[in-house]
Amino acid sequence: MQTILGAGGPIADELVYELHRHHTERIRLVSRRPTTINDTDELVAADLTDAEATDRAVAGSDIAYLTVGLPLDAQRWESQFPIIMRNVIDACINHGTKLAFFDNTYMYPGTSAPQNESTAFAPGGRKGRVRANIAEMLLEEMRAGRIEALTARAPEFYGPGQTKSYTNSLVFDRIKAGRRPLVPIDAHTERSLIWTPDAGRALALLGNTPDAYGQTWHLPIDPDRRTYAQLISLAGRISGRSIGYTVLPMFAFALARRVVKPLDEMYELLDRYRGDNLFDSSKFTARFPDFPVTTYQEGVELILTH
Repeated sequence: MQTILGAGGPIADELVYELHRHHTERIRLVSRRPTTINDTDELVAADLTDAEATDRAVAGSDIAYLTVGLPLDAQRWESQFPIIMRNVIDACINHGTKLAFFDNTYMYPGTSAPQNESTAFAPGGRKGRVRANIAEMLLEEMRAGRIEALTARAPEFYGPGQTKSYTNSLVFDRIKAGRRPLVPIDAHTERSLIWTPDAGRALALLGNTPDAYGQTWHLPIDPDRRTYAQLISLAGRISGRSIGYTVLPMFAFALARRVVKPLDEMYELLDRYRGDNLFDSSKFTARFPDFPVTTYQEGVELILTH
């Protein structure tokens, strides 16, 4: 049995598809209101902030994948994410279940320095500190030998369907709707973006690779990074039209955050848009050289034509 804790999001859904195609038909989907993806899926409704419910959800699982996402609300992150991680760790220890934790990069410094699996945590805000704390919580249990686990870390998403990210909502979703894209801070810094189906496929591969455990992995991206200006130009060539864009400067966010809560929650993340974002996934590529990574050309074309 392989169990997804936090089913229903774009990464979890891709993970389920990949597990069903290549690894197992015994899949358990856990969330507050899980829905079936494959006919053979087992559904378990559970609140992962409840220790007993989490323990029951993990019971009988060989591997559990923690893919929970919460809305961008710092207070909610501070109150819920540490409890969720503690409950999941305890349940996996109790049942001898391997844990694959899907993580983000909010704990990394918002600089142009390359980011690899050894990059020291230096969060620049409340949400980043939460992510650093729960990542370290798992690392401590791994170092103590109490749990067999791995961390799979991804940069900002872009992708098809209901993919939620600033790049999708501000750039590609607006282009697809015939609206002018909005670029945060700077259109000419290199971006590291992961195609959401690639993230799900890579997470399934790591979870089913015994020697991947005990480590942190950066999930695979197209290493030919593009700037927003280049991505928008690429979208124009694919769609056959000229597409302009508007850059939203830092002062605009500073003013708007006073009255628009989502922009206030985004504000601490803006440093990563000031300069190049250089997420290094070469470790994964060296270990899995045959893994097919979606190029930006392929990804943008799929977003705009499907």
